[in-house]
Amino acid sequence: MFYSQAGARPRTWEASPSEHKKWVEVFKACDEDNKGYLSREDFKVAVVMLFGYKPSKIEADSVMSSVDPNTSGIQLKEFLDIVRKKKEAQLYCSEVRHIFTAFDRHYRGYLTLEDFKKAFKQVAPKLSERIILEVFSLLATRHVGS
Repeated sequence: MFYSQAGARPRTWEASPSEHKKWVEVFKACDEDNKGYLSREDFKVAVVMLFGYKPSKIEADSVMSSVDPNTSGIQLKEFLDIVRKKKEAQLYCSEVRHIFTAFDRHYRGYLTLEDFKKAFKQVAPKLSERIILEVFSLLATRHVGS
């Protein structure tokens, strides 16, 4: 069975001017003392404001370790890049989930070989069954081994 896991990389996505403005406003709101950067706690609040969840310790550690060591926190430019990447990943996951759900007609959370064949018949009708079987086998093996 093929489970909904994506291996492709997200496409580059650009924020609309209004969304970009919102991100800057959130940065400024979280930088209460006008330090010009966000501390670890400021960053967590910003993520809650923009994405509706509190980042885990691992996520916060990862972000803070990627910050320029010559600064005391996350500068606006770095913050905007982090938010753009998070939004890009969020949209990509949503797109993958939407496509997967379209082919998971029985809402099982996985695709059987028959589901997989039907999906390929719709999107690539000239693709040989041999190639479809090879792809399915490769993905099924990858999932079992992970």
